[in-house]
Amino acid sequence: MTIPVKNKEGIAKMREACAIAATVLDQLKPLVRPGITTQDLEEAGRDLIARLGARSACYGYQHGSHRYPAHTCISVNEEVVHGIPSFKRVLREGDIVSLDIVVWHDGYVGDNAYTVPVGAVSPDLDQLLRVSREALDLGIRQAQVGNRVNDIGHAIQTYVEAHGFSVVRDMVGHGVGVAMHEPPEIPNFGRKGTGDRIKAGMTFAIEPMVNMGGYRTKTLSDGWTIVTADGSPSAHFEHTVLTTEHGPEILTVPRPLPAR
Repeated sequence: MTIPVKNKEGIAKMREACAIAATVLDQLKPLVRPGITTQDLEEAGRDLIARLGARSACYGYQHGSHRYPAHTCISVNEEVVHGIPSFKRVLREGDIVSLDIVVWHDGYVGDNAYTVPVGAVSPDLDQLLRVSREALDLGIRQAQVGNRVNDIGHAIQTYVEAHGFSVVRDMVGHGVGVAMHEPPEIPNFGRKGTGDRIKAGMTFAIEPMVNMGGYRTKTLSDGWTIVTADGSPSAHFEHTVLTTEHGPEILTVPRPLPAR
């Protein structure tokens, strides 16, 4: 399928949607602490999305016979992505929690994620978070006009595996714009020099999902929550990126909340 190239108007709308998504994520991070529930974070995220004039792209999203029941995806420890918030899930010191915020605004989508430590975490978890963040940065650097899509995943995979971790194979990054998922698929693994050629004006959600153990995953009975097959912790970091002739530009940049 053809990868959409955004025009000037589309890029302007993408900037706004992405700024909103990033602002919500930025405001949620400091709320993460021992004793808070994932539902508390969900409600804060829901209210922030509404305050900024957007709506959740997650809420009601349909996959097969399942509709996603929350406004945010909040995944803890061995949960890779699509964790459903709950009052029963209380965060504890030493956990890690991935906050995934996707919003609609004026017909366009902004998508980003960040994994936050809950209090002090073990050195192994600290390294998992650091390597995953750095892998995202390296992947973004490959989103250059003239490169190939799989150059992104190759850079991520090479760095992650060099540090003894693994990249998830079952879920991938993707194009994003008027839909949450547009062409192309952007795996976090792959062979350099393969895939579609990158052109200016493309918008990608680049999102390494990195496991401390093996790369295999499974889906829980709720039909949404993806967990590591071996129960090992997983980290998830994501930015929406615009490709330009001057290099990749991160669109998911937070800004101050407007005054009430």
